Amino acid sequence: MQLLKRIYLFPLIVLALVLGVAGGWVRIGYLGMMVPGTAANHGILMVGGFLGTLISLERAMVMKNRIWLLIPLLSGLSIPALLLVPGWPAFGHGLLLGASLGLMAIMYLQSVRHPVIYQYVMTMGAVLWMIGNFVLLYSGFVPAAVPWWMGFILFTIVGERLELSKFLPTPKSAKNGLLVLLALFFLGIWLPFHRYGNILMGASAILISYWLLYFDMAKIASKKADQFKYIGIGLQVGYVWLTLHGIVLCFFESHALYYDLYIHTFFLGFTFSMIWAHAPTILPMVLNIRQNPFHPILWIGWAVFQLSLLGRIAFSLMGLPEWRTFFGMLIGWAILGMFALMAVITVVKMIFSQRELGTVKSFK
Repeated sequence: MQLLKRIYLFPLIVLALVLGVAGGWVRIGYLGMMVPGTAANHGILMVGGFLGTLISLERAMVMKNRIWLLIPLLSGLSIPALLLVPGWPAFGHGLLLGASLGLMAIMYLQSVRHPVIYQYVMTMGAVLWMIGNFVLLYSGFVPAAVPWWMGFILFTIVGERLELSKFLPTPKSAKNGLLVLLALFFLGIWLPFHRYGNILMGASAILISYWLLYFDMAKIASKKADQFKYIGIGLQVGYVWLTLHGIVLCFFESHALYYDLYIHTFFLGFTFSMIWAHAPTILPMVLNIRQNPFHPILWIGWAVFQLSLLGRIAFSLMGLPEWRTFFGMLIGWAILGMFALMAVITVVKMIFSQRELGTVKSFK
């Protein structure tokens, strides 16, 4: 068990991200980095391999026993399983199902210890991930699993935002209203997708985004300076993307690229906006380091990502495939560039920290 450390699991998260981006590039028509199997497993790599492993690692770290790190290890190992054993996709899918069952166990135990509403919401998110992975294993059809995966991300993020905003004077009626909206989103997942399920999911997503824009502490953080402003504005932009996702679900079903718009307004627009906003606080905890990967230069990478995504969505709506491919390529580089930039910022801060520590010791 000495080898089971969080720092050893992080390369699997990075691997899933890089391979997932590579697969997305192939699917959109950019062949700059072709890796066999990544295009077919693009969504699984991004949601299960990257997001699932990252979230599982974050929750497993709260547990006292290191054995719980086996949960993110399972989801991380699904990456080589999917790519190196292409003739047996059920093996990789089964690893993801096992990981989601483990995350359910973690969230259940945390809910027993802390029986509060945000824990229940995040536990429900783990349940939705498990159902989505079961659907994938049973049917082998990614689009059937996608709504459940969206529920996993949405419930997890909303639960975390409720936890971070627990000291705000939010009316009880507003919190109950949010629970009703989450229940409606869940009902929309259960209903047949093209028989009002998408409409119910979309309408509830729009209302949830409005709730977050009004009641979440992001509006307070955005009025402050430096890192607080970066986090607050990043979160608010993510909530706007959730609104756009709901609009796509409700009103663009007849569009030729409906599935593409529906997927990427959520997983790129909403989810990655949440990642960029939370990264300065989550990554030091996950990597067990003191240095914070924030610097004002992150605004540049953040803006490139947001503008690239806007370009991709706009040219998809206009039916211009060449520009859609160009901006899709740019999004991938923006994602990898943002993480590389945060890594450089962290390393530079660590070097300066060591130098300062050495200087202090030399004076003693």
